[in-house]
Amino acid sequence: MIEVKNLFHKYSENSDYAVKNVSFEIPKGEIFGFLGPSGAGKSTVQKILIGILKKQKGSIVIDGINSEDLKKDFFEKIGVSFELPNMYSKLSGYENLKYYGGLFKKKTKDPLKLLESVGLLQDKDKKASDYSKGMKQRLIFARSLINDPDILFLDEPLSGLDPSTAKKLKEIIINEKNNGKTIFLTTHNMFVADELCDKVAFINNGEIVAMDTPKNLKIKYGNKSVKIEYHEENKNKEIILFLEKTEDKEKIKKIMDTKEILTIHSGEATLEEIFIQITGRGLS
Repeated sequence: MIEVKNLFHKYSENSDYAVKNVSFEIPKGEIFGFLGPSGAGKSTVQKILIGILKKQKGSIVIDGINSEDLKKDFFEKIGVSFELPNMYSKLSGYENLKYYGGLFKKKTKDPLKLLESVGLLQDKDKKASDYSKGMKQRLIFARSLINDPDILFLDEPLSGLDPSTAKKLKEIIINEKNNGKTIFLTTHNMFVADELCDKVAFINNGEIVAMDTPKNLKIKYGNKSVKIEYHEENKNKEIILFLEKTEDKEKIKKIMDTKEILTIHSGEATLEEIFIQITGRGLS
């Protein structure tokens, strides 16, 4: 569905490349996550893919069509949710969706049903300028769905949302995937990436430094651990041991044989821990 090869981009002639030799493929019906901190190049790549930024160097093929040959009907097929909400502030939430839906040739979704799906139906007549940050984020997300797009570009779609609302939007994203939609998701939230994405790419300083399924990345880079809580000398104690280490295996056996075990939990490295291991920096 999306093929990107050797993509480069710089914002001025004398600046360093903001995106350096980026290559990836996204099959139809998968969620692909770009995982990295602010300023890593995530949004730049998305802006190039949707045509906001002109491609400078590299190859982009979307749905079998080279990016240079994409016509206006390309925008009938995509939906975009930006990190910074952009809307008509003097219009209500309903009016924003109604107006945006009128820009498409194809039949669009019912704005009221979209507002209901993101928990904004009761605020449909409120001016967008009076929406909170989280409400604006939900409105932009709903707007990205109005044309029933084949490809969704979501830039930090859950940023600033409370857990209950974020769960609701994650369910919508998964449902879109199950309906065959291809989703390009940029985020610095490793929990979101782990939960939603079929494949993730770690991007740091404009370069992809690792790319695979979340599970495979954990297997490759993560150390399998066991956290044991036990009782000894009238105290509850806790220890974390790693299964790859021979000495830790011996410690586990000794504790199991000689101590009063309270709890045992297996663990694996998180995507953020793996990102730090590879790049030496965090995601926040």
